[in-house]
Amino acid sequence: MAVRNALGGASEAGGVRDELQGLHDRGINGTAVAYAIKLAAQAASSVSRPDLVWSGPEVRGLHARDTRPVFEELVSGAQTSLWISSYAYYDGPKAFELLARQMDSKPGLQATLLLNIRRDWGDASPADELVRRFTDALWSRGWPGTRRPDVFYDPRSLLPGSDKAVLHAKAVVADDAVAFVTSANLTEKAFDANIEVGVLSRDRTLAMSLSKHFRVLIERELLIALPSA
Repeated sequence: MAVRNALGGASEAGGVRDELQGLHDRGINGTAVAYAIKLAAQAASSVSRPDLVWSGPEVRGLHARDTRPVFEELVSGAQTSLWISSYAYYDGPKAFELLARQMDSKPGLQATLLLNIRRDWGDASPADELVRRFTDALWSRGWPGTRRPDVFYDPRSLLPGSDKAVLHAKAVVADDAVAFVTSANLTEKAFDANIEVGVLSRDRTLAMSLSKHFRVLIERELLIALPSA
């Protein structure tokens, strides 16, 4: 009855009682169990839990962080490294304004963009030509800063026909410490209007795993560097 009352009448009371009895039979008294539970609770409370991040209309009674502030927080707060992956971006000067400003003001910040290069339906242009067009558009009209990030793309997106695959990941990793995985591209609509969902995690192991995966894709030349000009 004491266990049931402590659990609010939960149906698991019998199982908890049996476990407590088993501990007692092994010479572990109630004081030791209470102390262990307290330590476990303290350890659990010290772990940063992931946050849900949404774009779209506000829903009364539901709490979640908004996509744009989270993205801007990570870009503004990064000191040493930023990985930003996006399937699409529109209006480069707006999309990259904050990143460009941070790179120009923080010489030690290394930024890497992973972007998709699109082959439109029916466009039979050679892959090199599509890369050149994309490069010219990015550096001449799309990038608003002085320092440039490293940019990589998936060459499979330029293959003709059914063999084509695209770089579709949308994620940000800041300083190998914070990871933001989202359905949102680097667009005004995705940040402010579309219904998009993501998860923000301050689990350093997860963040390092994500950035390491990007690095390995580059090392194995599965992602190719965009020409600098």
